[in-house]
Amino acid sequence: MKSEESFNLNKNEKNQVKNAIKYLNLPEIMDKKILFNALCHTSYVFEKENKGRKLNSNERLEFLGDSVLELVISEFLYSNYSLTEGDMSKIRATVASELILSEVALSIGLNNFLFLGTGEDKHGGRKKHSILADAFESLLASIYLSLGYEFTQNFIIKNLNEHIEKAVAGELFLDYKTKLQEITQDVFKVLPDYEIIKAKGPSHIRYYKIGVKVDGKIYGIGEGHSKKIAEQIAAREACKKIRKE
Repeated sequence: MKSEESFNLNKNEKNQVKNAIKYLNLPEIMDKKILFNALCHTSYVFEKENKGRKLNSNERLEFLGDSVLELVISEFLYSNYSLTEGDMSKIRATVASELILSEVALSIGLNNFLFLGTGEDKHGGRKKHSILADAFESLLASIYLSLGYEFTQNFIIKNLNEHIEKAVAGELFLDYKTKLQEITQDVFKVLPDYEIIKAKGPSHIRYYKIGVKVDGKIYGIGEGHSKKIAEQIAAREACKKIRKE
């Protein structure tokens, strides 16, 4: 397929893309320019534009990757489980959520190969859930354009199958805060209480560490670049701990 870009990569970019191909276990025939595009965050593009170089961010590829991901999960659920349309929709939304995709991106080491602007990189961009999830979807699009649907399908299932199985078994949720509230009301007859343990960084790149208490006891701690994500992670950890008790 035709490459997304017509630009030339510099030496450092070529090396980083080659390392990404090797580390992610992608074949050598992978289109390096499309993969480079998938790894380019807007902050890197803006930084290079200020130096007179025209690049494209991974936003268009993210759009395509989101659709490919949705199709693969839908087809997999339809072919392998006897689920209702409503259940399949819920499971797909859970598995393809920002939280899960960012964790998968970290687990495969995708964060190590992102092209970020200096400021974004300095302020923890490689651990931001939104950046990681978007990059994973962009990666999927680049694999699809370079290697076709079947390879992309196998790559997605390989990396998401564990999460799909947990979601089908009712062990993975899109909204852990709601689930925790249901559990605590049933078990403890109280509502969970969230509190900020630590917050650092300027307002636009704030990093939060949040704990969730149940009946005065901390059951889970979550961290992230938004209160919403940190609270969801804390709630998930609390759900796990309560189940074990």
